[in-house]
Amino acid sequence: MAANEAYENPWFKKQTLRSSSESCSLQNVMDEELAKALQGREDNQTKFQAVKVNVGENVNPTCDNDYLLAQMLQNDVNETCDSDYILAQMLQNQYDFEYDQNLELEERKLNGNNEKVTISYDRYRCMHPLDKECYREDQLILDAPVGEVYSIDDENATDGSFDKKKKAITTKHDHDICCRKNTKSMETKFPPNFRCGDLNDTSTEVKIPNHVYNSLKQHSFREDRQSHRLHEKKEHSTYEQALDEKTRLLIYKLVNNGTLENVGGCFSTGKEACVFYAMGGQIEDVDLPAECAIKVYKTTLNEFKNRDEYIKDDFRFKDRFSKQNPRKIVRLWAEKETHNLRRLRTAAINCPQPLCLRKHILVMSFIGLNQRPAPKLKEAQLSYSDLTNAYSQCLQVMKTMYHKANLIHADLSEYNILWHENKIWIIDVSQSVDKSHPKWAEFLLRDCRNISRFFEQRSIKDVLSPTEIFNFVTELKISAKSDEEFLQMVYIQTSKADDIDIFKLQEMRERVNEVDSDN
Repeated sequence: MAANEAYENPWFKKQTLRSSSESCSLQNVMDEELAKALQGREDNQTKFQAVKVNVGENVNPTCDNDYLLAQMLQNDVNETCDSDYILAQMLQNQYDFEYDQNLELEERKLNGNNEKVTISYDRYRCMHPLDKECYREDQLILDAPVGEVYSIDDENATDGSFDKKKKAITTKHDHDICCRKNTKSMETKFPPNFRCGDLNDTSTEVKIPNHVYNSLKQHSFREDRQSHRLHEKKEHSTYEQALDEKTRLLIYKLVNNGTLENVGGCFSTGKEACVFYAMGGQIEDVDLPAECAIKVYKTTLNEFKNRDEYIKDDFRFKDRFSKQNPRKIVRLWAEKETHNLRRLRTAAINCPQPLCLRKHILVMSFIGLNQRPAPKLKEAQLSYSDLTNAYSQCLQVMKTMYHKANLIHADLSEYNILWHENKIWIIDVSQSVDKSHPKWAEFLLRDCRNISRFFEQRSIKDVLSPTEIFNFVTELKISAKSDEEFLQMVYIQTSKADDIDIFKLQEMRERVNEVDSDN
């Protein structure tokens, strides 16, 4: 190549090759290097002025030279760089920024979801936070794992690392971190049906303190358990005219074995049972009535909690009573009504005929006609003569129950008496007790009070008082000023007539005194 031949220098201005034969002194070499340095400074000032003119008002006057270089790269300036220093600074800044990005990505990968111990690479970062502002316009780290995008967060954000400004370590116990974490946990750790509002609203940042979060969490779990408990109760007990799985299975068996042809809907419900309509079939080649009633006793004791006082003192079921098992009490309740109905049928008292008993399901005859149940005495539209006839029948039925069936209804009222074919029919005798029950006089006097009150409200003439009805039923002649005194005299006379032990008589008197003190 010739000595004076020129070549294109990609890093600087066009230069002319020196001849190898030319020789120069050390002083000339030093002068030439000094001249190049001065020329480079002058070129740098000229280039920065040109950049300021191109950028205009968008340039922040507080930014340093590196920000101007970044603006040159961002605006795709294609001009040839005239200084190796400027180009080296541009490349170095870009390299430092990518290096810090990789450090940040590696730091997040190592920390993961760990909240107790975190690793920080802050002391190994190359760029100053102010230098990063040149590259912080909505940039994302592209090397993030699949399904997870990391954004460059604000420098003031605390991520459990060392804070250079505050000169302190930010841990998981920081108040702001806990509040943000609680807000995020409400969407994932709370039950799905818990209403917590729109927590992702960017306009208002929701921060939930620890004590509020703990209270809401306990409340949500308590509500969830309560809903599951109510659902379980509905599945395992007859509740509000509904049948649980075991009850449905028993009814299906009755239909499959031919005892029932089909089962209709519920036509009566009370505190102790629900009654369904059914078509009768056969039991051991014996035809059942065409119309039957299925009485399903509720396996929950929420509406009738004092069942035990009607069973535990009854000599027929005293040894089999178990208060710890509600289902056994319900079965005894159904069995007790079956026995009581048979006693009434034997005494020629109008009542449903028991046909079949399966655990807590009792199949009996239907009182009514053409799928229409007989009305209750409370709901029946009766004339004055029918009401008078019903009143005399009630007195006679109570007397027959006491002397022939040896039973006290214990819940006799206008709601447990049906009017069908100009006759009264006694129903709901599951709570009926034998005359040997310690509280038989109290139950009988209560029945007399209910009957007397109802027919007095219907303006029936010559209605007997409760004590007079009691004397008519028991054939006693007792008069007293108050009900408590009347009951005490009843217990004394009946105990003498039955030749009961003196200790049992004393126990009855103490029981009556307890009733007096309660009232």
